[in-house]
Amino acid sequence: MARHLITSALPYINGIKHLGNMVGSMLPADVYSRYLRQRGHEVLYICATDEHGTPAELAAKEQGIPVADFCAQAHDAQKAVYDGFALAFDYFGRSSSAENREITQHFARRLNENGFIEERAIRQVYSPVDGRFLPDRYVEGTCPHCGYDKARGDQCENCTRVLDPTDLINPRSAISGSTDLEIRETKHLFLLQSKLENEVREWVSKHDKDWPQLASSIAHKWLTEGLHDRAITRDLDWGVPVPADTWPELAAEGKVFYVWFDAPIEYIGATKEWADAAPDGETRDWKSWWYDVDTDVRYTEFMAKDNVPFHTVMFPATELGVREPWKKVDFVKAFNWLTYYGGKFSTSQKRGVFTDQALDILPADYWRYFLIANAPESDDSSFTWEHFTATVNKDLADTLGNFVNRVLSFSRKRFGDDVPAGGTPGEAEAKLGTEIAALLAEYESHMESLQFRKAAAALRALWSAGNSYLEEKAPWLEIKTDKDGAALTLRTAMNLIHLYSVVSEPFIPATAKTMREAFALAEDTATWVTADEAKALTAVPAGTPFTVPPVLFAKLTDEDLETYKTRFGGETTA
Repeated sequence: MARHLITSALPYINGIKHLGNMVGSMLPADVYSRYLRQRGHEVLYICATDEHGTPAELAAKEQGIPVADFCAQAHDAQKAVYDGFALAFDYFGRSSSAENREITQHFARRLNENGFIEERAIRQVYSPVDGRFLPDRYVEGTCPHCGYDKARGDQCENCTRVLDPTDLINPRSAISGSTDLEIRETKHLFLLQSKLENEVREWVSKHDKDWPQLASSIAHKWLTEGLHDRAITRDLDWGVPVPADTWPELAAEGKVFYVWFDAPIEYIGATKEWADAAPDGETRDWKSWWYDVDTDVRYTEFMAKDNVPFHTVMFPATELGVREPWKKVDFVKAFNWLTYYGGKFSTSQKRGVFTDQALDILPADYWRYFLIANAPESDDSSFTWEHFTATVNKDLADTLGNFVNRVLSFSRKRFGDDVPAGGTPGEAEAKLGTEIAALLAEYESHMESLQFRKAAAALRALWSAGNSYLEEKAPWLEIKTDKDGAALTLRTAMNLIHLYSVVSEPFIPATAKTMREAFALAEDTATWVTADEAKALTAVPAGTPFTVPPVLFAKLTDEDLETYKTRFGGETTA
């Protein structure tokens, strides 16, 4: 079996992220990682906070604390939310780590040695009021392409076009708001992407048949427009410093690497952090995942579409340019956007539901299931409270939760605290087993191909099959004339509950654990269910003690819906 290296786009350090950020990167990566682990694969799921660049400096300035302190606090706050969502990272690092600094500087030196970095004098925005050159994100203005009036100097949040500060109409300082800006000359390092364009194009073309259309089309769009040499340094106090042994003059001026250069390298840096954090007596070889391992490791990246250019073009160009055998991505799982009533979720504008707020309202499994079942894979998808409430009530409360509760409650009432024996499985059980095995195979196929909405539909169909079986057999009627038959029906249904507890774990891990722990099995080490086991449905034998867990999913009421809409708004403006 191949080892699986999985990364999700690094969340910016400046504040708790919204649901769109969660479903566009970290959550599907977690679902996939959990599934692969259950199927017996060796998995390393790496993520980190992206701590450099102007967002960190501006947020720290707003709070009046040193940027290093702000980043440390914000990292812990974000990690707490991700723990609340049960994201099972193998390591959640920090791009400000010593490991990332070391590897980023190594990449820069190698690129320079190979002729792919050049020092250039450029004209840059300078603010006399602030007394400093303004890096791109310190300049705001109107996007020349779409007219969005809060575009940043590096990228327009509205249309995603990459910009330079001088492209903006009516630019202003993000620090002071001053429009008294000048253009002065300063020196920066440029990555000569133009010299690497043909190599990147050839590399991307090799993945045309493998990558989703969204990822492939964005990569080719950038290549069609042509790769331009781009500055990889900035005038900031916070970032990976330019190494003085290679560029002494720029180092003396306090230049640091631009966040888009060092952030992707943090995938490697965080893996080294993971290795360096190994407990006493354990050795972790971080290079075995990243260096000269093309045939051994399958690398999958998860990200929203605005991050695709950096991961399919810019970072691969960096990796190609160092002329060392660093692992490159095999599969890019790109997502469109989750909108809030048709408008964009926005961290900077605090529009939409944020992940910490979500956990204050309901447990993580409600959100995990809804988000993955409605993941914006083929197109943007819209979050509405009406849709959320309907999904929770129909799929989670009625289809799964009610099935579990009524099976266990009825069996306890009529047969006691042990799984009843009943008669021999018959035609209905054989039909059910065949159906469950087929649906399980469908579910596995969609998970293997990273089609999350289809996987959720297959999982929902598995849950529905149990309800259909129960309605067909009607043990509450069957018990009046055939007690053994009713016992068989309930035992079969309990085995379905156990099967659900295993295969639902990637989506709803806490609920899956509750379902599994309802049965006091002497040994329950199953990590997955085979087709034969699905057909037989005998994992929970007669005589096994069981308990009735609390209600798995509470139905949401009209009053709940109105409360949520009042708190967060029932509509938004695009």
